[in-house]
Amino acid sequence: MSLALPLLAVEQLDAGYASSQVLFGMSLNVGAGECVGLLGRNGMGKTTTIKCIMGLLASGGGQVRWKGKAVTGLPPHAVARLGIGLVPEGRQIFPNLSVRENLVATAASRSRSSPWTIDRVHRLFPRLAERSRNLGNQLSGGEQQMLAIGRALMTNPELLILDEATEGLSPLVRQDIWAALGHIKSEGMALLVVDKNLGPLLRLADALCIVEKGTPAWTGSSEQLRRDGEVPARYLSA
Repeated sequence: MSLALPLLAVEQLDAGYASSQVLFGMSLNVGAGECVGLLGRNGMGKTTTIKCIMGLLASGGGQVRWKGKAVTGLPPHAVARLGIGLVPEGRQIFPNLSVRENLVATAASRSRSSPWTIDRVHRLFPRLAERSRNLGNQLSGGEQQMLAIGRALMTNPELLILDEATEGLSPLVRQDIWAALGHIKSEGMALLVVDKNLGPLLRLADALCIVEKGTPAWTGSSEQLRRDGEVPARYLSA
């Protein structure tokens, strides 16, 4: 991971639900322009970590820092205004709004040399242009995921977080999503990606963090994980 001051730093985070603790000193960094993959079996704390980052869940200890400044406990709208975009698990698009209305609903202007616009999202995902007037609930699962990514990009974030980026999608649609994420990364946007498809994630990510029972069990580069065949078997196999 980057040695410079990270864009996002999760430091020794504790969190849970009611009397059930899920995170136990969870830590990870995402540097500017870096892609970090967040991996782990189901129920290990990946989504809980993202909820804490986004202000959707209160933490019981530790810090979330953005560009070095503590932002733990900020409400979700304030976190979004910092420049963090979320593509949530389950997509959560607006089902009764059109594709275009979904994109417009989250649009935010930030000081970027090449801001994300509807036309630019359409170039990234031509299928959304074809379906522009369709309602969200008229889209396929893959189109909904494209719309969820486009909606997050319309906030013009510096960091894009994707929870289960390609879950439940067909192989061809997954290829489109990974290609789009590669393009987004090539333009300098930082990414934090949760996904179970290790091969494509290894090709995209600069660094990886594997979570086991709410704590980092392994961190390192994609190349290090490729070389250590025991790690996936130990922490990721069913």
